[in-house]
Amino acid sequence: MDAMFQKRKSPVPPNQGLGQLAIALCAICWSTSGLFIKLLNWHSVVIAGGRSFIAALFMLTIRYMAPPKKAPAYIRGKNHILVTAAGGCCYAGAMITFVIANKLTASANVILLQYSAPVWACLLAWLLIKEKPSWEHWTALVLVGGGMILFFKDGLETRAVTGDIIAVISGIFFGANSVFMRMQKDGNPADSMLLSHIVTALFAVPFFIMFFPTFTLPATAAITFMGIVQIGCASLLFSYGIKRVNAIQAMLTASIEPVLNPLWVLIVMGEMPSSSALLGGAVILFAVIFSSTIRPIMASIRKY
Repeated sequence: MDAMFQKRKSPVPPNQGLGQLAIALCAICWSTSGLFIKLLNWHSVVIAGGRSFIAALFMLTIRYMAPPKKAPAYIRGKNHILVTAAGGCCYAGAMITFVIANKLTASANVILLQYSAPVWACLLAWLLIKEKPSWEHWTALVLVGGGMILFFKDGLETRAVTGDIIAVISGIFFGANSVFMRMQKDGNPADSMLLSHIVTALFAVPFFIMFFPTFTLPATAAITFMGIVQIGCASLLFSYGIKRVNAIQAMLTASIEPVLNPLWVLIVMGEMPSSSALLGGAVILFAVIFSSTIRPIMASIRKY
């Protein structure tokens, strides 16, 4: 597998700026989940499976309308299929364990522990694809960790150990997904995302039968938005961005999602976050901006 991912000339010119923007837009799409889940009185696994089913249909439609370019010969074959499957199963695992953990522990615990993902992405990218994190990434990891603790301090609980463990597993899956998708930077990472939604939708079938949802107009609109925008468009944006941004930076940028989540609730429903949450959000945003811009800024300074 190592030979498959040796450095080669990429068919896509690297453009980290557009990659960063795509990941940030992906995080914005992801962040709308909290608001729309409030409109759905459905079982959490049914929500996950329903939105993934719609997302898979959406991605297949986009693929039919704009077929992806054929991957270069050196990344096609058995290893490519394994990496695509690994990426898809990891993201499906992240989505499924996330909703299960939400049933077993506080939501704040789940989000905080799932967003250990940058740490796992950092370690796995270093181990598997030799993307060694730089000093600004380590600095940002510390800042994001501190910011997350501040952000969710008021909602944390310590009683549900099983839920917390599952949330950590979700974070490992989430971080690993970014690494496996990064391995496909010269191919089509969207294949992994499409597979993940198919796996999640199939996993949810028994729950759909046992907890058949009520399809009111608001519920149908909410699940459709979540399928097309919240994870459908997000999947395409993440697939575009991960081709241009390394795995650790992608996960750091994606960590703005939990900061934006309560923002939409505030705008629509007037629920004001606490002062510690505002401070934590500011720290996270600073860490993401710092890790994304410090190297280009230093390069510009050196020119003068």
